[in-house]
Amino acid sequence: MGYGAQWAHFRDLRHAHPETFGQLNASREQHLLRRLDKAFAAFFRRLKAGDKPGFPRFKSRRRFKSLEYTYGDGCKLRQDEHGRMRFYVQKVGELRLCYHRGIPKGAILKHVVIKQTNPRWYACLMLELPSESPARVPSGKQVGLDVGLKSLAALSSDERVAHPHWLRARLPRLRRLQRHAARQVKGSRRQGETYRQMARLHEPVANQRTDGLHQLSHRLVCAYDRIAIEDLALAFMNRNRHLSQSSYDAGLGRFRQMLEYKAERAGIAVIAVDPDKTTQACSGEKCENMVPKDLSVRMHVCPVCGLVLDRDVNLARIILSRAKRSGGAAVSQDPPGRGGQPETWAVAPGVG
Repeated sequence: MGYGAQWAHFRDLRHAHPETFGQLNASREQHLLRRLDKAFAAFFRRLKAGDKPGFPRFKSRRRFKSLEYTYGDGCKLRQDEHGRMRFYVQKVGELRLCYHRGIPKGAILKHVVIKQTNPRWYACLMLELPSESPARVPSGKQVGLDVGLKSLAALSSDERVAHPHWLRARLPRLRRLQRHAARQVKGSRRQGETYRQMARLHEPVANQRTDGLHQLSHRLVCAYDRIAIEDLALAFMNRNRHLSQSSYDAGLGRFRQMLEYKAERAGIAVIAVDPDKTTQACSGEKCENMVPKDLSVRMHVCPVCGLVLDRDVNLARIILSRAKRSGGAAVSQDPPGRGGQPETWAVAPGVG
């Protein structure tokens, strides 16, 4: 049973019960059914391909935290008599809001996702931006980039970006709450309140991590015309009990996603390089020597050419040299038209 059959069923329910189902916004129900249909379509596609299917998880009323609207149908931004912006939601009324940033000139509002994060409510405006974008001035620079846990990023230009360890400062408080929740009655009201306190601790950590990764990826895309990265699978870190916490805290997979889509928008190339033996090779000029070293050894010392260099910076230079020789796998090369590319702009209608 797909979206069409389910919507026909709920449409009849709306007509038969105008005092209950008829009060709900129709487009919101349609978006909800499309999300459900998309989840099951992806499940059957994975099942047919022989991949791990992952049956869609049921979300109860307590776990379901977001609703999507078509802008102008059930929700809209309004201006009151004092020039202040208000956010109107059907059957709720006008709400005060705090703008995250202004809406760009010429942008077309398409959809609105209203979601609850901890006690706060947010309205995420999905926009279609105009296709015209300012031309980027080429810098003529190239850089190799190595990401890790000792340093968040090491550049072939000898720059190293320290790992901020966003989560570390809140770990003592978080561990006390986790022990407290483990001793409480499972599913009780008090355990639920403890879990909410844990979520409130995680929220600023996630915001700081996102902001830091956005700033770093934006700075790299603005400064360089070509970025070489290691085509690294993160499973070996995420599944290691000694490294997993720092790996998830660093958000290396999310950083790569940010770097790729920003580079694509700017029209610069991101080259993915095969990571085979990159940690052992020497980046010295015309030196192809392999220097075996354990992970605990942080300096690269080549007995052939005499190069002494930080291990991560040496790796970043190897990544750049391999990208220059072979071209690697270009993740993004040509800038697509920005028309039709949705972006998310957030406003907070109020605090629960």
